[in-house]
Amino acid sequence: MNESMDIDKPGASNRNTPINKENGHYLYPVSPNESGEGFPYAPENWPNPGDIWRWKAGKRIASSGYFADRYLYPPSSLAHVGKPVQRRTFASKLSVEQFIRAMFPGTDVNAFFATFCWKIPSKQLMLKESEGPMSHLERDGCKAGNTMCSSLLEGADPLPMEGMFCDICCSESRFCRECCCILCCKTINTGVGGYSYIKCKKNVQDGYICGHIAHIECALRAYVAGTVGGSIGLDAEYFCRRCDSKTDLVLHVMNLLHTCETIESIDSQDEIDKMLSLAICMLRGSQKMTAKQLLKHIESAAAKLKIGFDFRDVWSKEAYEVTVSLLMQESLPHNNRNSLHELANYEDKEQENNRTAPPGMVSSNFDHRVESLKLDNEIDQALQSLRKSQELEYNIAEERLFAQRNCIINLYEQIDKERSQLLHHSTFTDLEPLLKALHERIELVKREALKLRDMKQVEMGFGRTSKHILEEHFGLKCDQ
Repeated sequence: MNESMDIDKPGASNRNTPINKENGHYLYPVSPNESGEGFPYAPENWPNPGDIWRWKAGKRIASSGYFADRYLYPPSSLAHVGKPVQRRTFASKLSVEQFIRAMFPGTDVNAFFATFCWKIPSKQLMLKESEGPMSHLERDGCKAGNTMCSSLLEGADPLPMEGMFCDICCSESRFCRECCCILCCKTINTGVGGYSYIKCKKNVQDGYICGHIAHIECALRAYVAGTVGGSIGLDAEYFCRRCDSKTDLVLHVMNLLHTCETIESIDSQDEIDKMLSLAICMLRGSQKMTAKQLLKHIESAAAKLKIGFDFRDVWSKEAYEVTVSLLMQESLPHNNRNSLHELANYEDKEQENNRTAPPGMVSSNFDHRVESLKLDNEIDQALQSLRKSQELEYNIAEERLFAQRNCIINLYEQIDKERSQLLHHSTFTDLEPLLKALHERIELVKREALKLRDMKQVEMGFGRTSKHILEEHFGLKCDQ
């Protein structure tokens, strides 16, 4: 298949000065994962005027100096053709050819490929053709100039997952997706197990992950990590600003603690303190059972470290194993996002196993430590419900008792007023109706005082108070 181009488009790019001419194409070298639009590495004005295709270079570089992997993205005008354009990526020349032949029958494929160059030279090719001084950035292939970038380390990731096309942050000249924080743009530290940063591995396109990373501290300060309320709604999770996906932080903390156990790889006690503090910030406030369990043991370990204990003596490996078991059991019914019917069948099978299991063993997956944690959680929930119900009862009792008290006080004030009126009347004819009214008022006070005495029986609790009193004086309807 012809990859050449017979016409020349001078000035089509304002990039670096072209250093290579490939069959009529003036090409400029690019860095790994660099991306762009249009000529010379993608078509322009095809199939319609104004349609600009996008391109992206991969990581692998052939011995010739050209990228072994390169990607092509169609313009937005082709969104109606086939599957959604935002999910379409061409990773090979053959896939592009098949797309063109299927969607545009009769099109001259060779003429299509003649409008741009499929091969993309790397900046390492410039090293071969020139012995002049080169920047560290160009020599290493990391846009941020980071010599410890994961893209440069052999065996850093035996099964790398290709990142999605990004024309926002990754288009910046000094930003490298492999080693730069998406929030502060500074490089990450891959030492000590890489606990200080998190990578978003959510599948956002067909076979492509987000791939952007962030410092945990930056994410916590930006309220996109930990437990955050409001519209973002995080529960021990990380929210990626690039793809809007969430990542569970419990597993990240588990890996952090596993790193803590390998004391030989940690330079100082201060580093352990920093790691535990970061873990506490990630888990604090979470409603997840596993997060609560982890937080309790981490806070205990951190407190002991402050008074001089060695980390080997403060961290309970058993607690770590219990949390792992709990995490596995929590995720068991949801591994495949089962339907309600499947989940019900799962629970029925568990109940059947419980009935048929021999004494002392509930099921093959039974773990008394995990069951103990579950019971603790159930009791906590029961006590919280009790506290809420008691608060409701207290509020009702407080309102009605003080209302009754105010009623009696008002009667006392009226009696006092009527007594003062008696002192200003000298004839018995005038006194008789006042005395009668005063007597009725006193009797009313007695009845209201007796009512208050009955109402005070709620001090024993609503459950031990007469149903008649609850209905008559507190307005509560009680079932017979």
